[in-house]
Amino acid sequence: MFSITVRDHLMIAHSFRGEVFGPAQRLHGATFLVDATFRRAELDDDNIVVDIGLATQELGAVVSELNYRNLDSEPAFKGTNTSTEFLAKVIADRLADRVHAGALGEGAHGLAGITVTLHESHIAWASYERAL
Repeated sequence: MFSITVRDHLMIAHSFRGEVFGPAQRLHGATFLVDATFRRAELDDDNIVVDIGLATQELGAVVSELNYRNLDSEPAFKGTNTSTEFLAKVIADRLADRVHAGALGEGAHGLAGITVTLHESHIAWASYERAL
């Protein structure tokens, strides 16, 4: 399996419901490094996984929809604990929608999957992997 990974960053505010979250139940900020890995079994006709420039651009567009927002105030996340794992899935699903819409070029239709990893720190991160 071939892959490429592009990176961006994301800064949000949010809070959690549930005793398991301890002090994170209060409103707090989080900054994530966001890695999006695109996979395919065979390279396309240009010998690439996907256009790295378009992959970077589309990851940036998806991240900008969430960046500098209080997720507690976003209607799409009402009543949801916007955990790192949950946000990785949101970003992966939104990237998949862009792949299917053709935003990453025709060659992207041959992609097998996407993995999005959100790094909370240098020692903790969460990922979501999905097929396309």
